[in-house]
Amino acid sequence: MSNFLKSVDQRTSLAGMNRMELLLFNIQGKQLFGINVFKVREVIRTPDISPVPKSDPRVVGVSDIRGQTMPMIDLAQALDLPPIPRDKLADTLTIVTEFNSSVQGFLVEDVDRIVHLRWEDILPPPESLHHVNYLTGITRAKGVIVEIVDVEKVLAEVSGMPGVMSEEFVEHNIGKTQGHGYFVLGADDSTVARTQLKSVLDKLGIKHVIVNNGRKALDFLKKWADEADEGVANPVSERVLMVISDIEMPEMDGYTLTTSIRKDDRLKDLYVILNSSLSGGFNDKLTEKVGANKFLSKWHSEELAREIVKRIDEVESVNATE
Repeated sequence: MSNFLKSVDQRTSLAGMNRMELLLFNIQGKQLFGINVFKVREVIRTPDISPVPKSDPRVVGVSDIRGQTMPMIDLAQALDLPPIPRDKLADTLTIVTEFNSSVQGFLVEDVDRIVHLRWEDILPPPESLHHVNYLTGITRAKGVIVEIVDVEKVLAEVSGMPGVMSEEFVEHNIGKTQGHGYFVLGADDSTVARTQLKSVLDKLGIKHVIVNNGRKALDFLKKWADEADEGVANPVSERVLMVISDIEMPEMDGYTLTTSIRKDDRLKDLYVILNSSLSGGFNDKLTEKVGANKFLSKWHSEELAREIVKRIDEVESVNATE
């Protein structure tokens, strides 16, 4: 199984084309689940697991994989399904993932295959499940429904949310950020990421709208651009401080969103930050290729807040010279 996934970075040609590869797997029974291949380091037969006293019940223990110790998470139990019996752990497979600046193993029943999809073929979960589900998207493969797991939410619940913004930083900068009419548009398919972004913007006192995919973000911007064309509102670049977008999202990914923004004369001057948990040097290269202004890794709230304050300083400096 160690050769099942080869060099994830070789698949980067799909990014920026609104395409992705999905690793399909079973947790229990025949239902297929999926995870973006970009998040996956390898798939292996589950190694020996050492229990960790007083750990989260979803963490069955830790394993040493080629000299690296990592937590082993029972994905079934994390999704509120019956846990894997301890005497069956050796029969499972482990999906070794790398994202959010960490490496962890997710235990699954079986791995099916990798499928090549377009992001527009992946739909967000129903709005009625917005606050209760562990899915970021739903699609079809092999004629059956595939549920894409929100592994970021699982990891946040197991490990806690890192990167909290300090009160000292907020107090020092609130005079710059609050009460000046700044507006930020956010786009992310993860409920955890949307919550974190909302927390940052709320603490800074910045108005915002946060949607769950790139298509909705682009539609929002085009609506505001139409209002400007009709003479009922200012140009979008004067109304929007920045766009903060995830990269992997249903319907339209962050790379395609950025490219679409740059191709529209009414939106092309917008400041765009791509914010992702995906690992790999391809992020910086593709950020530059599609014309985004900055790439930031997720879950570093204060780093994101500093970029927002920096952008405000730049805008204020330009306004002062006009």
